[in-house]
Amino acid sequence: MSQHRHPGAPGRAGTVPALPDLPEATVARLPVYLRALHQLAENGHETVSSEGLASAAGVNSAKLRKDLSHLGSYGTRGVGYDVEVLIGQIESVLGLTQSRAVALVGVGNLGHALAGYAGFASRAFRIAALFDADPARVGEEINGLVVHHVDELARVAVEERLAIGVIATPAGAAQAVADQLVAAGVRSILNFAPCVLSVPEGVDVRKVDLAIELQILSFHEHRKASLTGLPAGGPAHTLTTRPGDAPPTDPQEAIGT
Repeated sequence: MSQHRHPGAPGRAGTVPALPDLPEATVARLPVYLRALHQLAENGHETVSSEGLASAAGVNSAKLRKDLSHLGSYGTRGVGYDVEVLIGQIESVLGLTQSRAVALVGVGNLGHALAGYAGFASRAFRIAALFDADPARVGEEINGLVVHHVDELARVAVEERLAIGVIATPAGAAQAVADQLVAAGVRSILNFAPCVLSVPEGVDVRKVDLAIELQILSFHEHRKASLTGLPAGGPAHTLTTRPGDAPPTDPQEAIGT
């Protein structure tokens, strides 16, 4: 995904830009740091060292310091980072200081779960509208919202000032939905459908493919099995022999008890 900067972004001449031009890898890690910082704040921590924050976020401390330096945040020697200040800096850069209205298209099993997820609101996102093409779904109420037909997307987008579209439809319908979102003025899309979307320049798409993530985990299981000689996903039995015993000829005999 490429970043698209808006030349009209607010900022005073001669000062550091309000929206620094961050590397994509840094942008991807900032929400991880933010989650760790919120947890630290909830546990009563006012400051945190780069090593402590890196450990909480599961990243390398040198990488963390470099990422935060892009924000102009270097911490204080011997003290570390002020947790609340750093939370504010990251939330400002990520645009989380204002609530963003989200359209969810596709209210099947996944869509139902997303529509009912309370965590969005605490992270400055508001599910503002639900859509589906199935007449049996239209008119259904989910978490206080009535499902609209997808053909109403353009009208509702204006009324609700929709900023982000979430696609949770089957793959075959996803491109048409993306086209409707773009036509309605939505320039940021989160795609759960297992397909690649074609969108115009200036539209950002993030893809979430659970099957791909599982396949990556399957690779690591397969790799571990090849290193240990044990079946992938099987129990890690210990092979035991006593002094003077001959090696067992039946694999079942080698399984320790």
